[in-house]
Formats: sequence, C-alpha cells, structure tokens
Amino acid sequence: MTLPSANPQPPAGRYAAVIFDFGGVLTTPMDDTALCFAREIGLPDDAYRHAVAVDPAGRDLYAQLERGDITQEEWNTGIGALLGIDGTNLMGRALATLRPERTVVTAAAQLRAAGIRTAILSNSMGLAPHNPYAPWDLEAAHDVVVLSEQFRMRKPDPEIYELTLELLGLPGSACIFVDDNPGNLVPAQKLGMTTVHATDPALTVAQLNQLIPDAH
Repeated sequence: MTLPSANPQPPAGRYAAVIFDFGGVLTTPMDDTALCFAREIGLPDDAYRHAVAVDPAGRDLYAQLERGDITQEEWNTGIGALLGIDGTNLMGRALATLRPERTVVTAAAQLRAAGIRTAILSNSMGLAPHNPYAPWDLEAAHDVVVLSEQFRMRKPDPEIYELTLELLGLPGSACIFVDDNPGNLVPAQKLGMTTVHATDPALTVAQLNQLIPDAH
C-alpha cells in the first residue's frame, strides 16, 4: 500500500487520481459469470445471481464476507447451502469465467503512465482459498489498493472512501471515482469526487478521456 505523496495537491484544473471499483469495472460483467456458473451446475439461469444478490440470506453472507466477518470458506458453505450444492471452492468455481476488461484496464495503465495516480476500492470477494484479484496484479498496477475485508468496512460506508482518499493523500475534489453500482457513487459525490457510472467499458473510457483529456 502506497503512502500519501509529499505534494498531494493537483495542478490547477487537473484531476490527480482515478479510483476504480474492481468487479464489473476492471472485469468482465459479474452477471455474465453468474449466468455461466448457474448453467454449469445445472440450475436456472438466474439461480446463482438470485442467491448472492437478491435472497436476503445470501446478501447478508456477502456483506459479512466483504467486511471480513466471515471467511471465504464460510461464505462458500453458506451459499452452497442456499443453492443446494457442494460449497467446496464455490467462489473460485463461480468466478472461473471472470476476465480482465481490457478496455478499462488499458485506460487505467495509460492514466498512470501520464502521471495520474490510480487506486482500487473494492468490496472484497475474499482472498483464500481463491484469490479473484491475482490475475490483475493490483498492487503493481495501482498506487493504492483498498479491499474492504482488510479494513472491516465496505462500500457504501463513507469511512472506506475517506480511507482511500487518506491513503492517496488527496482531497475528494482531486479524484474521479468509477463504479458500476450507482449506490456506491453517492458517498463519493458527498466527499467531492467526480463520479463515473460504469455501464459500458467504451463509454467509461470515453468519459474518463473527456474528464482528463491530456492523459491518453
């Protein structure tokens, strides 16, 4: 994790950092992986997504995982029970088709090469036994990486946004925050960040290029 820079203020009229969500922003769509996994295990197309994102018990398990209150193995067991399947390495199996969203990953690298700091602010999916972040090499590719379970809080808790700004050594007004969940944009806006709702990779990159025209 990188400490705040000694000179954190951006040049006038220029953003100094872009903070990216992980799943659904730097990755292919999470709903696509949910669909593929449901079909692989022979359940209805929406079964897995419903279990983790709609069912109150599944949503609570995910929130506990994100805050680090339970381990990924405990989450595997709990979601497996909801689905009526073996939960062994369920997270790894469910995310087997998740891939880097190259358009956005490349844009983030170009921003950093141009002197714009980049950060990750992700609600954690756990790190063991399956580490979903490994193929992205986040620590090497970004200046700051905040995974919610490591700090026992999660988006949209305002404190985790404040922590990310503190680690960057920047005010909210110097940062752009990119997330595919509109609910996660609100706390960032309240801290003065400019927000981008990531609904399509090409559109996301176009919006970033418009906001930081000299960084590509």
